[in-house]
Amino acid sequence: MSTAKNLLDALPPEGRARLLDQAARVVSLPVGTRIFEEGRKADHFWIIRSGQVELDLHVPGRRAVVIETLGRDELLGWSWLFPPRIWHLGAAAIYPVEAVEFDAAAVCALCDEDAELGRALYRYVAETVAARLRGTRTRLLALYGPQSGNRADTAHETDIGQDFVDI
Repeated sequence: MSTAKNLLDALPPEGRARLLDQAARVVSLPVGTRIFEEGRKADHFWIIRSGQVELDLHVPGRRAVVIETLGRDELLGWSWLFPPRIWHLGAAAIYPVEAVEFDAAAVCALCDEDAELGRALYRYVAETVAARLRGTRTRLLALYGPQSGNRADTAHETDIGQDFVDI
């Protein structure tokens, strides 16, 4: 895994400078701002500089379920990178957020022009996704695993655990 504290630190200096100059802007998002909605077009992403954002999942007939909370230096949004480029979750600011917002189409164009930049960006996003999947696995095992006290079906729990080992 990369030792970079955020996406910008993981990029080569020349590519980072072009990315910031041609595809980025600083934004302020007040508490309660819906940054994106599940099922809508994913055409931007952010690096959080301060504040916190909740990622949530729509559950029919209920309030959205919070999946994860992101904060300083974390990447917000990666659905823009993969077809069909639709958000799989929603996001809302739960504290005032200062962030660097990126135009996804402009970033993709820069990555197409500069293979080193593209490789570094894709690698950082892939590592971020993998780390979040590991975190989700840990939370699911804590909630439904054999030690959770939530013992519905032992055979089913074993299957769930094995599925996550294969990821």
